[in-house]
Amino acid sequence: MRVADMDGIHSRIRVPKTSEIVADQIRADIVRGDLNEGNFLPPEGQLMENLGISRPTLREAFRILEAEGLISVVRGSRTGAKVHKPSVELVSRYAGYVLQSQGTTIADLYQARLAIEPSVVRWLATDNGAGATGPLHEIARQLAEMLDAERYDDFVDSVEVFHQALVRAGGCQTLAFMNRMLLNLAGQHQLDLHRRLPGALEGRVKGLRAGLRSYQKLIALIEAGSVEEAVAHWRLHLRNAIATWTGDGEGARVVNSLGK
Repeated sequence: MRVADMDGIHSRIRVPKTSEIVADQIRADIVRGDLNEGNFLPPEGQLMENLGISRPTLREAFRILEAEGLISVVRGSRTGAKVHKPSVELVSRYAGYVLQSQGTTIADLYQARLAIEPSVVRWLATDNGAGATGPLHEIARQLAEMLDAERYDDFVDSVEVFHQALVRAGGCQTLAFMNRMLLNLAGQHQLDLHRRLPGALEGRVKGLRAGLRSYQKLIALIEAGSVEEAVAHWRLHLRNAIATWTGDGEGARVVNSLGK
């Protein structure tokens, strides 16, 4: 169909700005791995000469990439812009904005986790762990050392690491990414709860050893190939954790990524 025959179509074709094209090129290099975490882009003068662009155009491209968290620019530095790989934290922040704008509750957030982790446990137990439980053993050992040293805050912070490792052991990168994003958002809620009610969770300390025993039992059930028992055990573990974090009306609160 010729453009002249497209009656009723009045949308103008938008031509990308030069700064957007430059940002696209640098972004592609970062995502493909041609530029790695901690690398520096060439100095502005060299980039301007190589790309045939002006300083304002280059700096506008930098602003785009800086807003995406892909580079950080130290004004006046002669080392150039520092490269950062795409991060789960950045995606989690934006996802949190979307969820918050949709009125998504904390309970909904935790429910999504309940849909992921038991499925991964089923896959792992079906294959007796498939030789992937080594990291889980190591994390459980570290958690035990934290309890023995009464490093309770470190223990609580490291619980997220165990959950990440569990889903990662399933071998599905997409699910591991999604679960890590959910853990990040849940962690924001937990920090907020500690800030608002600093003494509300003191009673949880006595349950930390029970939590560790639960992790150890899960690993044993997975390696024994006890599929249904492992799934039931982990589903109960998560529901108990959810009840703790969503009690007293917390579950009805809307996800808050703005920190206010």
